[in-house]
Amino acid sequence: MLKLTERLGPIAADQASDTLTLPFELRIRGRLKAKSDAGRELGLFLDRGPVLRDGEGLRAESGEIVRIRAAIEPVVTARVTAGLPLARLAYHLGNRHVQLALGSDDARPDQGWVRFPPDHVLEELAELLGATLERHQAPFDPEPGAYAQAGHAHHHGHDHQHSHSHGHGHSHAH
Repeated sequence: MLKLTERLGPIAADQASDTLTLPFELRIRGRLKAKSDAGRELGLFLDRGPVLRDGEGLRAESGEIVRIRAAIEPVVTARVTAGLPLARLAYHLGNRHVQLALGSDDARPDQGWVRFPPDHVLEELAELLGATLERHQAPFDPEPGAYAQAGHAHHHGHDHQHSHSHGHGHSHAH
């Protein structure tokens, strides 16, 4: 079994000797047994927390590199006019604490889209907010979040000696 232990961040396809295609629900796990796209047995032994992103490289103990690919899976893409309608749609869906992918279409610069896993409650909300829905199969690679840093936990570096708090729900004592 090839043991993958190190996150490399985004890499070019030609840097990897193999690929591993996973749906979103498996890309959130740090420990996993899987088969590569070439059929090799793999074991993921990674830090927990960061989601494996489409195009991310993983290094094995042997030095070999495997590239992650987001699997094609059932999704709902809600399209709406760019600007305030898109902001409102993203806000209300995000307020439900679900993972969302965001994007725009080059062919329709006046529109944007929000993608999420199928959920009848979210779909109804999106339609109430004026979105047109498309239920289809596509890669689901949601936004990593405001505090996500490619493969690292949220942290602060400070070199001054006093206590203070931040507006993001926790404080630091120095």
